[in-house]
Amino acid sequence: MSFLKNRTVLGVICIVLSLLICFALTPLFNQSMAQKTSIVRVVKDIKSGDQITKDMVQTVEVGGYNLPENVIRQSENAVGKYARADLASGDYILTTKLSDNPASENAYLYNLNGEKQAISVSIKNFAEGLSGKLISGDIVSVIAPDYKGQGSTVIPPELTYVEVIGVTASTGYDTDQSEAGADSSVKDENEKQLPATVTLLASPEQAKILAELEADGKLHLSLVYRGSKENAAKFTELQDKVIETMYPKPAEQKTESTPQVGTTEPENTTPESGEK
Repeated sequence: MSFLKNRTVLGVICIVLSLLICFALTPLFNQSMAQKTSIVRVVKDIKSGDQITKDMVQTVEVGGYNLPENVIRQSENAVGKYARADLASGDYILTTKLSDNPASENAYLYNLNGEKQAISVSIKNFAEGLSGKLISGDIVSVIAPDYKGQGSTVIPPELTYVEVIGVTASTGYDTDQSEAGADSSVKDENEKQLPATVTLLASPEQAKILAELEADGKLHLSLVYRGSKENAAKFTELQDKVIETMYPKPAEQKTESTPQVGTTEPENTTPESGEK
């Protein structure tokens, strides 16, 4: 008789629990599923490092159940920022996938202030680019074989000291920097890539000469200095003075005698850079 009573009690408990689930918990669950919230969704494929613009995203309403806490809910929190990973159309955006600053791989392009330009030259064989050993921040000299068809190999005075700001493989990825948040397999693949181009920071006058050498397919890069930014700046500052002497501004031409290009070499072309 006691066993029967225990089974009866157990059955009653089960019925009560089922009623509780049907009439209390299930409506609450359905209500939470039905609640809508706004999120920002990608409408165009975005590559890692791209700056997000208004036409790349839209704000849509979706069910709020089980959404990550760090999902972006307002478009103004995404537009203008940079993607730290590839985003496909239809993805929602998490705060961890955005950065206020461009990826390190592209940062040097956002530091240009109009005084100098970024220009890339091709590395047509392994030796021309220092066997793939160049990195951002290096100071190099550009050697020009058969310069201007004169039959001699020279370092043009305009290109004695030039700063390297990027070394890029044929894939388009920089080989000397690792992108924050990039997939490890992509990093490993990039490490195996040989440099295809070197990007240099150049004045307009230097850029013209580099473009001519690129068109001729004849240039070679030699490493001059690798070290601190302070010492590297001494080389580029000296080069800037040479450029100013060779290409004076119109106002300066009235008060200064200007040496003709190619006839006068700077007296001291090696900065006292201190410890290298």
